[in-house]
Amino acid sequence: QYQLVESGGGLVQPGGSLRLACTASGFSLDVYGVGWFRQVPGKKREGVAFTHPSDGTTKYANAVRGRFTISRDNGEDTVYLQMNDLKVEDTAVYYCGAGHPSLVLLPAEYDYWGQGTQVTVSS
Repeated sequence: QYQLVESGGGLVQPGGSLRLACTASGFSLDVYGVGWFRQVPGKKREGVAFTHPSDGTTKYANAVRGRFTISRDNGEDTVYLQMNDLKVEDTAVYYCGAGHPSLVLLPAEYDYWGQGTQVTVSS
């Protein structure tokens, strides 16, 4: 059974940092593009960051570029999202997805999803 599990969420003050992890079980991430997405109640899921399976290509949403960094460890079947200088507006449930996307920040392009991890930025 293909499964993705996110971890690392929590409560942090504005300006703080968190590192999220997305770990695959039942399949290997080294042939899949992996994206991080976030969603708040009442809004659509939005793409945050993407990493290509092999060529190192990454892409970021404008709202997080320069603050978030996506990386992957194919040997551990894990993709990370380092989030620095967090803002209140970064509060959301963060999901990772795996697939072979053409539009890499579009959720509909992904085949497999995790259950999400809550990130709350508040003073």
